[in-house]
Amino acid sequence: MKVKIVIIGGGKTGTYLARTLADEKQNLIIIDKNKEVVGKLREMGFKAYALDACDPIQLSQTEIMNADVAAVVTGHDEDNLVISNLLKKIFNVKRVVARINHPLNEWIFTDQWGVDIGVSSTHIISDLLLEEMRLRKAIEILKIKGGTVSVVEVTLDSQSRLSGKKISEVKLPPNSLIITVIRDGRFIVPDGNFVLSAGDEILAITSAENEKELAEVLES
Repeated sequence: MKVKIVIIGGGKTGTYLARTLADEKQNLIIIDKNKEVVGKLREMGFKAYALDACDPIQLSQTEIMNADVAAVVTGHDEDNLVISNLLKKIFNVKRVVARINHPLNEWIFTDQWGVDIGVSSTHIISDLLLEEMRLRKAIEILKIKGGTVSVVEVTLDSQSRLSGKKISEVKLPPNSLIITVIRDGRFIVPDGNFVLSAGDEILAITSAENEKELAEVLES
């Protein structure tokens, strides 16, 4: 069953989303008030409407009622809030994701305005940087503990024999522990049932004398 998806804003972000979702063969509608942008989207094969999404009367001319999800990604926060509110409260869109252009506006992108998820690229980047700094700081602390603790960092390549294995299935040397897996920019604290995959960056600790053996296991 196809999911009905609405994208409001046909700029770079909206077009990229449309191309990505089109590969999934979803029921996709794009709305932008710029006729030239809409013309290009139609040439690309998308169902697109040239109208002002802040106007409920114009929105009612489309088939967005009861859509499963909407991505509101115009370049103006005030428009994104108004549109999100309309989509949720008038057109009964089940899930609304809204772009936050100015990070100081994040506080207002709430469900009271019809926003289920507000996405601020600035805050996403800052959170990733903070996680990276915290992780690196922890590693440095471990490394200076009198040389008794070693940290091993390994990225699994496409030929790794560990890819597809649960951590509990990996035979680590004594006094060794996988503490973090970084996947797609996310920091994961894995348990024994976590399945490793090519591209995972693994951070593990061990005693100094087992450092070489641990590295060999993770690089196999």
